Amino acid sequence: MSGYFNSVWPGEDGGPQRLAHAPPGSGLDLKPSERLTNVTRRTQMSTMTVLGARGEVYLLHHSAIRSRFGLPTTAQVERIDPLTLKPLAKSPRLPGGPMWPGGMAVHANGDLYTVYGRWAHRLARDCQIKAALQLPVNLAYNSFVILDNGLIVTKNLSDMVRAQLSVIDPETMQPACAPIECPEPSIARLSAVGNSVYVVGVRSIFRYHWDGNSLACDPDWRFDYVGDSGQSYGWDVVLDGTNAWFMDNGKHRYVTSMIGRGVSPTPNRLIRVSLADARDHQTVPISGMAGGSITNPPVYDPARGIIIGFDSANRLMQAWRYRSGNLTPLWQKRDFGCASHMIIEPDSGHLITNDYRKRGEEVVVLDIETGTELGRTRIGGINQGVVFPSVGWNRDIYWCSMGRVARVSVVQDQD
Repeated sequence: MSGYFNSVWPGEDGGPQRLAHAPPGSGLDLKPSERLTNVTRRTQMSTMTVLGARGEVYLLHHSAIRSRFGLPTTAQVERIDPLTLKPLAKSPRLPGGPMWPGGMAVHANGDLYTVYGRWAHRLARDCQIKAALQLPVNLAYNSFVILDNGLIVTKNLSDMVRAQLSVIDPETMQPACAPIECPEPSIARLSAVGNSVYVVGVRSIFRYHWDGNSLACDPDWRFDYVGDSGQSYGWDVVLDGTNAWFMDNGKHRYVTSMIGRGVSPTPNRLIRVSLADARDHQTVPISGMAGGSITNPPVYDPARGIIIGFDSANRLMQAWRYRSGNLTPLWQKRDFGCASHMIIEPDSGHLITNDYRKRGEEVVVLDIETGTELGRTRIGGINQGVVFPSVGWNRDIYWCSMGRVARVSVVQDQD
């Protein structure tokens, strides 16, 4: 994390390992005598919030309708009031071109960086542009990771064209090396540990190490998770320091929700790959139901040895206990509309997730050991969240669900 600003949530999923763990003193920490409430603001395709210094909340959103007509789209960064969510500062419209939800982070050097479409931008903390770089492939790039050495690594998104890794010098905003062509296409966002980058391709997972001049592929670490299974591609991977965790059957037909939007006839699966030896791996079905699909990563609590997977298309969440290489089913929630990136509170043992119902999006707190529901609050809107929340500083979180951003907080229960 040394490439990121010293903040409780400087980038998506809390950092490049995608652990989504709330640091001590942040998160909701919901008590039995309390309930959840929210303040909600309508937005245009909000993707994520990240935090700078205390009181600095940044929101990334983008245009979308133009893409239906083959026209270029743009993104925008706002610094928003941490309580009311009202804009306090705005960037100019940032050119992007091809549409896909991008990414944003606060770098260790104190500046904001975004990747949206085929453009990377460097912004001051007042949201004004300092520099920009057009990326080499005329496709959307789906966010980035910052390595411990400060370099920024991004990748084009495609299930047809081989992925290219681009490494950007954060100071010059120029390529730090020539683009690196991956052995296959990739849909998932990148993850990283230290100066190593992990790529979930459309059929295998592999990694690269920064060697001082470029990213070098690790020839001894790769796992073909598709094999002869007929599964579709995986999404973002969680790196816990010992294992890589992700889910497959990522191809879907999301419009406003993931429910019933699976494409592959098979169940989707949870996949574990040892970081020490890719030959040490396992796959387990999540719901066992046909047409299983997701668009996001699982969540893992290493202190409790609990991994949470889900099947968004079939509205199911499944927990396992992981011990000594064994996955034991722990609890299950059916008819539960989870699809978004999530947050784990390691101190309280709580999981913050979403439940999409007919009346719209709801944010829910669960006990990670038992699956017991501890609280919920309705945000509403027509979209099921599939993007990125963040923690706040005042027993609150920020939740994005494409058409809305919400601040969820804790109040004393009057009942």
